[in-house]
Amino acid sequence: MSAATTAFGEFGYDSTSLDDLAKELGIRKQSILYHFPSKEQLLASSVDKAIDELILVLDEAIRTSRTGWDRVESIVKSVFRLAIRRPELLGLLREVTRLGPPVLTRAVDGINPLLNGATDWLREEMEAGRIRHSDPELLVLSIYSTVMGAATEVKLFEAIGEKQTLRGAALRRKELLRFLKSALSPDGF
Repeated sequence: MSAATTAFGEFGYDSTSLDDLAKELGIRKQSILYHFPSKEQLLASSVDKAIDELILVLDEAIRTSRTGWDRVESIVKSVFRLAIRRPELLGLLREVTRLGPPVLTRAVDGINPLLNGATDWLREEMEAGRIRHSDPELLVLSIYSTVMGAATEVKLFEAIGEKQTLRGAALRRKELLRFLKSALSPDGF
């Protein structure tokens, strides 16, 4: 499963063949098909596992943070740590958005409880005056796509000739946090 997640996340679904995957693992393609009757089912299982791991990371960030900006910062830092540790996992989740239904529907169903919880939390934070008032559902989706995009842009930077380093990721994270603080702060930062 890990090799499939890596292949789908790094090369995309269309560029990943079960033959190549089996060869990389040193097994026969039939061995993969025994456990996953199709490439689509292997993708679905990989996506489920990726979502489970993302939820664990985010739940830990939520559990160990306070309210307001502290929680937002904790979540962003957790996603960036995950992107550094497991770039293929976030790459897979990004690939899912390109593929569309039915795998995108499955992924959305998997993270919906998290998104709904985040929406409710933002609404409470807005009512308490710790976050600027706006549409909390739209805000959650905007933050999710902004953070995921910034955390997974490594391939874009490599494509334009910039070698990625931990320092570069830290700078991107710092700038993203500055942007989000300015956007979310009730007093305009």
